Amino acid sequence: MAPTALFDVDGTLLDTNYLHTLAWAEALAQYGHTPAMARIHASIGMGGDQLLDHVLGRDRDRSGDGDLSAAHQALYARFWPVLRPFDGAAALLRAVAARGWTVVLASSASGRDLAVMRDVLDADDVVAAVTGADDVDASKPAPDLVRAALDKAGARPEEAVFVGDTPWDVQAAATAEVPCVAVLSGGWSERDLRAAGALEVHEDVAALLAGLADSALGRGR
Repeated sequence: MAPTALFDVDGTLLDTNYLHTLAWAEALAQYGHTPAMARIHASIGMGGDQLLDHVLGRDRDRSGDGDLSAAHQALYARFWPVLRPFDGAAALLRAVAARGWTVVLASSASGRDLAVMRDVLDADDVVAAVTGADDVDASKPAPDLVRAALDKAGARPEEAVFVGDTPWDVQAAATAEVPCVAVLSGGWSERDLRAAGALEVHEDVAALLAGLADSALGRGR
């Protein structure tokens, strides 16, 4: 069986975390909520359901969650024309695939946003499978997304590595018994990512690509 590399997309392959932060801040403000932007950013990487719990508290009225999420999606869609991958993102996926890994995108994004991001990333030629929010009942930091990605790839946890940018990625991977290689491009510190259990921490995907041979992704089939 080929080893499997699972890649988060937002904040890992595409420079979107701060765009999501702004879109959530504007959506929340429309419904009378004004949390600090730092608190919102600290929740990026979770799915919308978990994010709202983290930002607004678990004891809140959830009746407006659907409207809040719809507002976030509409506001985030404004940024589609300016979405960009991080330098080296597509090249990293191709280099990992060339080493014999099965490449899977494991994102918390909805189907529409995920389709746009795949177009921007422009690496579908080496992507074997994709999972998104529609494939799971519980979002990160729950392990469902990681397990769904493994299922789509037909892979075992011990033959996989997850690449992400937030402690929520690291926690989800750890619960699914998959080691996580982390990057700093999502705005979290190395200390935060290592405290969550990251196996390695790299500046960004370009740095991971440059040091690929010495990373957990350096081994091939």
